[in-house]
Amino acid sequence: MKFFISLLLLLFFYSAGCTQSNGIIISGRVINAETKNPLQGSSVFAENTTFGTATDAEGNFRLWLPQGGYDIIVTYTGYSTESKRVTSSEKNQDFLFELSQKEKEMISVSVVSSNEVKDGWNKYGSFFLEQFIGKTGNSLNCTLVNKEALKFFFSKKRNRLKITAEEPLRIENKALGYSITYTLDSFTHDYSSQVSLYTGYPFFEEIVPENDVQKNSWDTARYYAYKGSILHFMRSMYNKQLKEEGFEIQFVVTLNDNDNAVKLKDFYGAMNYYRDDSTQTAEIRPNQNNVGVIFTKEKPAEGFVLENPDEPSGFQFSVLSFQPGGSIIIEQNGYYFEQNDLTIHAYWTWDKIADLLPYDYTLK
Repeated sequence: MKFFISLLLLLFFYSAGCTQSNGIIISGRVINAETKNPLQGSSVFAENTTFGTATDAEGNFRLWLPQGGYDIIVTYTGYSTESKRVTSSEKNQDFLFELSQKEKEMISVSVVSSNEVKDGWNKYGSFFLEQFIGKTGNSLNCTLVNKEALKFFFSKKRNRLKITAEEPLRIENKALGYSITYTLDSFTHDYSSQVSLYTGYPFFEEIVPENDVQKNSWDTARYYAYKGSILHFMRSMYNKQLKEEGFEIQFVVTLNDNDNAVKLKDFYGAMNYYRDDSTQTAEIRPNQNNVGVIFTKEKPAEGFVLENPDEPSGFQFSVLSFQPGGSIIIEQNGYYFEQNDLTIHAYWTWDKIADLLPYDYTLK
């Protein structure tokens, strides 16, 4: 199935009215890696945004994006997913995406040590929804439309659950007013460590509100989902507005098996903040690997407090773990990279797909 063809006309007029000076224009072609033939109807979108399009009969595409950084994702049914990163400093880029067909043999090899659970949804469906969509108030108004696309595999030897999807997952988020297409790369849960890991590529479409009451309700819900989020934090760090936006940061240092918080007088000095106006990016390289992030303007959700009685209840506390000596680059829209070099702990892990906002979200 091709999910973004309906966006072509809208995005054409949108990009036509925008200029090179206030955004990024990317274009390119999508072809079969083996035959070099064009792949018409390939989905091309900026991950975690509302910006996407589809390729024409020759495999060509053109897409306008606001200033910031993005991962450009290309998908086509039955083919591998490809991605490339673009930034504000690299305007008017032309890409060639070569997609390879998925081989069923390779898929079967990847789950050879596992057994497919025939009644997988009945056994693991609720657990998957909790780990993937979440357990917040917003999750109650989220629906996974095509649950039949999921396949469940359990490995007794590894004590691990693996979930795959035969097609992109479609989630209707009636709490925030988004329809999300999520190309699931992988989902695993290790029962020994009780850790769930999933990766994938979300694309957002705004649901048309039925009336002004619903529109205002969604605007309010999005505002509260944004406040204190990692997106809010990254934008505040980029703009050097942490205190003004309600954030404080500390270093978390382990001594004698106990975690100790080290208060910081100069947030930006301790993070070795460096702003490069030529590329419109900011780099942070903390003096300690574990950075505690406190959001003082809201308390943690009641459900989180009940499940985590040892965590602070008077404010939202999260931890960012950097690679030793590592850094990340932050774009002005809150996009940061390399995202795989950063591990998130504590409160930010509570918010999942149900509370996720696109990078092009703006306060209203």
